[in-house]
Amino acid sequence: MRHHILRRLQFMRHLQLHDALKHPTRAAHQHQHQHQPRVAIGIRREDPLRIWERRCPLTPDAIETLIAEEDVDVYFQPCERRVFTAEQFIKAGAKPHKTLAPAHIVLGIKETPLHELLTDPVQDPLSNGLVPRTQVMFSHTIKGQPYNMPLLSRFLHDPSVHGRDAAHSALLPTLVDWELLTDMDGKRTVGFGWYAGVAGALEGLNSTAHLHLQLGVASPFLSTPRPHSAPLPQLRQSLRRIGEQIAENGTPASIGPYIVCVTGNGQVANGALSLLSELPVQMVSVADLPALVADPSTPLNKIYVLHAGQETYLKRKDGGAVSRKDYYAHPSAYESRFYDLIAPYTTVLINGVGWVPGYPRLMTTNETILALEKVQQLSKELAESTQDSAAGTRDVMKGRCQSFADISCDIEGGLEFMHRESTLSEPFYSHKPAQFPAHLPALQIMSVDILPTSLPLDASQEFSAGVLPYVRALVRKYKHHQHAERFEGSDFEIAEAVERATVASGGRLVGKNTWLQESVEKCKAAGLAASAGTTTAVGTPKPGQKKILMLGSGMVSGPVVDEICNRKDVHLTIASDQPERNGFLCNGRTNATGVVVDMAKPDVVEELVKKSDVVISLLPVPFHPAVAELCIKHHRHLVTASYISPDMRKLHDRAVKANVLLLNEIGLDPGIDHCSALALLDSIRKDKKEVVSFTSFCGGLPAPEDADVPLKYKFSWSPRGVLSAALNGAQFQLNGKEFSVPSDQLLRSKIPNLPVSDILQLEGIPNRDSLNYADTYDLHPSKGVRTLFRGTIRYPGFCDLMYAFRQIGLLDTENWITLRSWATLAPQALAVKLQKPVVDVDEAGAEAFRAAAAEFVPAETLPQMLEALAWLTNPTDSSTTKLPPVPSTPEHPIDLLASLLSARLSYAPSERDLVVLHHEVISSDSERHEEIHTSSLEVYGDATHSAMARCVGLPVAFAALYVLDFINVAPRGVHGPDAPHLYTHILSKLDGAGLQMKHSVKPYVEGKTVEARLKTIWQ
Repeated sequence: MRHHILRRLQFMRHLQLHDALKHPTRAAHQHQHQHQPRVAIGIRREDPLRIWERRCPLTPDAIETLIAEEDVDVYFQPCERRVFTAEQFIKAGAKPHKTLAPAHIVLGIKETPLHELLTDPVQDPLSNGLVPRTQVMFSHTIKGQPYNMPLLSRFLHDPSVHGRDAAHSALLPTLVDWELLTDMDGKRTVGFGWYAGVAGALEGLNSTAHLHLQLGVASPFLSTPRPHSAPLPQLRQSLRRIGEQIAENGTPASIGPYIVCVTGNGQVANGALSLLSELPVQMVSVADLPALVADPSTPLNKIYVLHAGQETYLKRKDGGAVSRKDYYAHPSAYESRFYDLIAPYTTVLINGVGWVPGYPRLMTTNETILALEKVQQLSKELAESTQDSAAGTRDVMKGRCQSFADISCDIEGGLEFMHRESTLSEPFYSHKPAQFPAHLPALQIMSVDILPTSLPLDASQEFSAGVLPYVRALVRKYKHHQHAERFEGSDFEIAEAVERATVASGGRLVGKNTWLQESVEKCKAAGLAASAGTTTAVGTPKPGQKKILMLGSGMVSGPVVDEICNRKDVHLTIASDQPERNGFLCNGRTNATGVVVDMAKPDVVEELVKKSDVVISLLPVPFHPAVAELCIKHHRHLVTASYISPDMRKLHDRAVKANVLLLNEIGLDPGIDHCSALALLDSIRKDKKEVVSFTSFCGGLPAPEDADVPLKYKFSWSPRGVLSAALNGAQFQLNGKEFSVPSDQLLRSKIPNLPVSDILQLEGIPNRDSLNYADTYDLHPSKGVRTLFRGTIRYPGFCDLMYAFRQIGLLDTENWITLRSWATLAPQALAVKLQKPVVDVDEAGAEAFRAAAAEFVPAETLPQMLEALAWLTNPTDSSTTKLPPVPSTPEHPIDLLASLLSARLSYAPSERDLVVLHHEVISSDSERHEEIHTSSLEVYGDATHSAMARCVGLPVAFAALYVLDFINVAPRGVHGPDAPHLYTHILSKLDGAGLQMKHSVKPYVEGKTVEARLKTIWQ
């Protein structure tokens, strides 16, 4: 019976896992609809810029324990680099969530990127009110580090932003720092120091082996494994085998005894010594060192380890007695003799001693010079003393005092010559300080600052076990509103430790951290912390300058910045969540400022809007209405390149009332196409002619020489928009009849041999609802208009292949799949469509997939589709584009295809894109004589900007400056560029920028028009 119950429970857990993988959003929120909100814990992803950071604060086992014993919800932010997979978290009962918005307690390792920091309150699990979040991390703020004061300032009440709103301050998040968790005696209880020691010892042995190789000696330690290459037990086993080799064969005689010095008495030193114990170690003292290197009979089948405590090298300057208590009371009375007593004899130093100003350095740069001089002197003396002996003239001092594994990683700290950190990608480097005389060698330095993350599994497991009691205390605080004094026994000690580790709460610094307020204020004054986000590049606005705010810094932003910043009377603020991109765009411009913002923080965006005269939104379309609301509230004008959405259109009356212009559709399509179409139609009507047919096609393409890829298409931004457009239906009027193309037939409604270019062979697709433009262009059937058609341009083959992709389920926006490999994307998508498995991609499986796909894909397209899928999912070694990482969390097939296309069909630096725009208007005069008017634009990208960036970005910039300069004559409310004074101004500016529409007029010839080509398909 018990066995049956266990199997039933396992089956239910399997169903929960399957459901969570297939419907993560539903899984994440399902529980909220059944019960009152529970305390929620969020596991944050680490900063994506820290490519080696794979640690996690809680293991899946710890998560399962918390869920079972504390009755909490646990969410995790998907991250494919994390040491634990999404499947492991889901099996433990956790739920994927992109933002962790429901979390009361957010746990991370390193500091949170500013644009991802959640500072808003969350629902109280005991009431319908709000409570502040708790953020727990190694914040690197507690020493007043200037670079992280912007982070700390986000936890503090700022009167310039929050006013005197005490209630708001009370709901600001609490910051708890792992580094401050201590026992009653002040000793740290959690951390990664031991693992830093282990990893640092391995990297140090590796670095030293490379140094010896440069000196002409192959050391057994050349085969030392890198710490990230295997779990700790295997690393130990590998080092043990090296030790066995040394015990049997010894270290090379040409470098003499191998002496390792480990400094420090904390967890770092303990970790290093533990790792070294796998070798045939003999512990030695400082007094043993001279004889070890001088005696030719010193055994070489051992590794000699000196654990050098401070008492071994610190001396009072006056020669008095040394004591630990006296040292910390009077550090200036002491000096380090490390350079003389220890350094000249070491093969490698593993430094685990930190340093703070006011205390003696382990070794200054000048002392290092003295140590190396002593090495050379000893080398000379030993060579002379052994000249006539059987040992010959071996240089047992070779490489001594040249290899340093500085685990403390204090820049210009205890080891003054250590001037920079190294990385796990390049863990060591050679450095010869400027003060070194020419005859002294360079130093080999290993100074990785995140060593524990190279042992992510072992380090995370131990850390998780250590922090679990503290996480429980935080949970209970939310569940019962209990503070430390209400706990008992060990629970009281844990809760009190959490309070001691709290840096900020209720909008203010607490405990021993109040002194940090001065550091925060200094950084604010220096412009490092800004009330409206974090400034990444600063050009201070000058008095009298007009101010434009640009939200977003994506692909089209470069030409916008170029054009606006040419105006020295205008200051541009670039606000996005990409600090590096902001800095790049602002580089060298005195009238541009970059600010990091998160659109999930409307108060930050509002502050920026309030300080601007005109706002440009280059954000995704769903964000535009929220930005428009802020513009209406603060009477600021808005410019976007996007279509007018229903939500935006609803704001028209409010914008008029607020005397605000919300100008949309001023990019390429929509944008230049509108301006040029309106100008063309206006000129025809001024000649007293009637318009009887209007067709317009536009598209962005690769230049022909760069289009030899599947779809004959490339992407300079996310392909999701292009794929989604393939799911739209279309409506248009042709030769007096209205046509409606359902969404499932759009790609089957291609227009081959589209006659819009004298050079390029192109095809077209109907573009959405052309009938909407009857009002915009005044092209109604009642006025004699027989044709109104707008379309999108592609190269031949695009529609057929995209239709095939749709038919096998690759454009599915509803179902979820957890991808096994990119090669299985198509079979998995088709399996979802068929609701039955499709075999994988071995030789037999390929035939089965072909057979299954043949039920849905036209026979003439099937070979092309299979070839395209093979090309996309199996790049050759010579390919310039590679596959993206396989996502670990469930995604819609359309999003997976977008990720794949974004990686494989991206533009290489040397490649060009192309924009083609073509209007055809057929007019009729009073005698019914018809003419064909064309207006066309072909633009190629150049080394500075893509064609698409110029054709979208420049109209946006010209429109923003127009609104800034001529706002008194601009309309109010929600508009496109339909006012004559606006579109003529934009076209004039485009002409000056080299984006000039080319016009032609010729007599009407039956069958020689775009309209005639359309008739061959629909009539």
